[in-house]
This record gives sequence, structure tokens and C-alpha cells, in this order.
Amino acid sequence: MRWTARGTRATGRTAGAGDRPPGCPESETTRWARGVRELAERWLPRAGHGDFVLSPVGLWMALAALSVGARGTTAAELARLLGVDRATAARAVAGTAATLEATGALRHATGIWSRVPLEPEYVAALPGVACGPMDPVAVDAWVREATDGMVPGLPLEITDTTPLVLADALVLKARWADPFSGSATHSRPFTAADGTTRAVPTMHRNFPATQSWTTPEGVRVLDLACVSPGPGQRPAPARFALGPPGARPADVLAATWAPAAGRTPVDADLVAVALPRLILRTARDATADVAALGAPRALTDAAEFGGLSPVPLALSQVVQEAVVRVAERGVEAAAVTAVATRFGAPPPDRLEPLVFDRPFGLTVLDGTGTLPLFTAWQSGIPEDPGSGAEDDDDQGPW
Repeated sequence: MRWTARGTRATGRTAGAGDRPPGCPESETTRWARGVRELAERWLPRAGHGDFVLSPVGLWMALAALSVGARGTTAAELARLLGVDRATAARAVAGTAATLEATGALRHATGIWSRVPLEPEYVAALPGVACGPMDPVAVDAWVREATDGMVPGLPLEITDTTPLVLADALVLKARWADPFSGSATHSRPFTAADGTTRAVPTMHRNFPATQSWTTPEGVRVLDLACVSPGPGQRPAPARFALGPPGARPADVLAATWAPAAGRTPVDADLVAVALPRLILRTARDATADVAALGAPRALTDAAEFGGLSPVPLALSQVVQEAVVRVAERGVEAAAVTAVATRFGAPPPDRLEPLVFDRPFGLTVLDGTGTLPLFTAWQSGIPEDPGSGAEDDDDQGPW
């Protein structure tokens, strides 16, 4: 099992995606991060307008690990989907995992369980991926451990005819650098996308105006830094986004990693934030998404995964379950992407309100601010996870 669990305090501005200086060649790490964002921008519209939590980097990592064993047309389709070809896919998986390792309070793991033999070259190419014999009970236990119990088991069923399963897991448990005060939480109306209005527990705090901006499309973004106890790592920024009424969730969420060049600063000293506490959990069968996004051959009898196993395999199901919790002390999020195969300060003079009282988005990025770890859209009335104020300080961000 591969784990990452380190962090540091924020020391300055997190660079926005696409902030590469003019004339500077794009590094492999930057190119891989761009591939994750481009996959997210193509995938999110398929999630629709209802509530959802997705992990773009989780889907990218799972498919990239699988693509190491792809061949022929299947490999070419996955390369176009991921933005990385088969020859460099193993390096991209390892390099992106290293980027995740540099993010505080984040843990990552990838595992493969199989009833069929794996090609030795495939196993050697992915040394950070745990491999073992097919055992549904052990797989569920691995998922629970990898996500600290936030995802209770593999989000798809392993049957006697399932030859291979690959799972990628992420879990983030981070405290805010500037937490909300529980005494400032009180009920405030929230209007869902269907017009329903209900009072929900809402956190209040003033933040420096430099932590908020507006994009050219009119999306207002709030950037909240996280911290973690480990030294020498980058904290994960959480960005909340409020779009114009009727804006597509995909467009609002994409604004959270848009380049900094187009940002309009807030003309105020502080931003008065009102943000609902929430817990949101969804599961998405992304099997049809993989085909629609450009890799249909992997799902057919013509799939070519000869570099993965000598036994002919094809994808049968791709499912992701994810959860996010936001409260006064911090943010928690977890996601498991499963791929199954088959055989074939003082009060300011000026205050700008930022009230999340209607559908809004949330993106948690890695410490570089370039990899969308988790994306969520709160369309309905938020479910309150509770403040967790009674929990011991060592038990997480609550």
C-alpha cells in the first residue's frame, strides 16, 4: 500500500493553474497536471446539475495505472483521454503520486487484486502499486483502511467472474489555517436549485479580501488554506465557488483552478463569509463516461491489455464513491475509484459579503494548486455533519 500523509502551514500565495512564465518549457509534472484538469473539465458536465462529489485525480490515476498495460488502439484512446501516452504512463503515475505526497494531510494508495497472472513488466513498472490475489473481504478492508473508514468498501461488486480489480484511494483530513468559531455558527436560509428554502447551520467569519476574487465569467471564489502537522509539505487549498444564478456546475468548478491572470480582486478590506456546514456523499458509475470521453474500445471484446496480463481482459465497470465534509475546524474528503475487468482581523471600514446560500461548488486541490483532488456541487439543501466540537483535538479536523 502506498501512503502519503504530511503537511505544512501556508506561507504565501498558491500559484494558479497555468501560471507558467512566458517562454518557460512545460515540465512533465505540469503536463500531467494539465491532463488531470482537462479530464475534469470534460467529465464534470456529465455529472449534471444535482449534488455530486467527484475526484478527477482519482479517476485519472486509476485509468493511467491501467493504461500502462494497454496496447494498440486501446492504448491510443487512453492516451488521448489522459494526456499521457503508454510509454510515459508509468512515470506519470509515479510522478503524480509524488506530487500528492507533497500535499499535507493527504494520503493516497493504489491496489490491484487479480485472479489472473499479471505481466512481470507491468508489476515492475508500478512499484508503488500493491498487488495481491483476489479476495473481496481483503479488498473492502483495504478500502476502509485507505480512507480511514470514510468509504466503507469497494463501490462495486466483485463476483466469481471478476478477473481483476484496480482501486485508487484518496483521503484528506485537514484543519483550516484560520478556523471558524463555533459560536459564530447559526441558522441561515439556503435556497436549493429546485427553489426549496430551508434554514441550515451556517458558519460565519471575515477573511482578508486577498483570499477571494471574481473570474471573467462572474464566478466568485473563496480560497481557504489548510494546515497539517508534518513539516516540509504544501497545504491543500480548498476553494469554494459561487457562480451566477443558473451557471453550469462544471463551469463554476473549473473556475477554481483557472489561471490567476484573469482574476479581479475584491474591492474591500475583508470578505464576510457565510458558509454552510455540509456533508455530501455520492457514488457515480463512470463506465459510460469512459466510453463517451474517448476510450470506448477498452470496454469491448476488442480491448487490448496484453501488457497487463496474458489473459485477454476488458473493462466491465468503473465506479467512484466520494464524500466531503466541511465544518468549523476543517475539511475531510475521501474517494475510491474502482475499475473492474471482465474476461473478452478588527472590523474593516469596507466589508464585502460572500454568502453561500444557494447552489455552490467546492474544489480541494493538491499543495501545488494544480491537481483537483475533489470537486463537489451542493445543489440541494446541505446536510449538516455537526460541528464535531466534542471530538478530541487529535481525532481530525472536527
